[in-house]
Amino acid sequence: MASEAEKTFHRFAAFGESSSSGTEMNNKNFSKLCKDCGIMDGKTVTSTDVDIVFSKVKAKNARTITFQQFKEAVKELGQKRFKGKSPDEVLENIYGLMEGKDPATTGATKATTVGAVDRLTDTSKYTGTHKERFDESGKGKGIAGREEMTDNTGYVSGYKGSGTYDKKTK
Repeated sequence: MASEAEKTFHRFAAFGESSSSGTEMNNKNFSKLCKDCGIMDGKTVTSTDVDIVFSKVKAKNARTITFQQFKEAVKELGQKRFKGKSPDEVLENIYGLMEGKDPATTGATKATTVGAVDRLTDTSKYTGTHKERFDESGKGKGIAGREEMTDNTGYVSGYKGSGTYDKKTK
């Protein structure tokens, strides 16, 4: 059971910290673990309690805790959360709450393709000159779709559209 708790500890310790090895956990991630695993319930164990316990178990000048210190902190929080139970029972309940949990990313920004974005990026609904910039599949034509391509052949360098003189005079 403790190995599962240790795995959860390492997952939360490394969460949001690109430079972290996952062996030590800071206060932010400890609070997140307590919140996501249900150790912090808002009534018997609050965020203030979690912060106080973290400060108690960490070394004096340290900002992080190891797994051993984490176990002490969890034991202390567990006694507050599950009053009237034996210490072994408390630890078992806490580890049960932590089992198989991963850091949640609720409230994270996700890309959206609804409403106006969907309507504005649908090339089949384009009209006028914009319609000519895309083929039937919706793929852009590149420069051929943006500029009117003319044939620059002729006797004079500025003459465009060779072979059109006869059509105009008849």
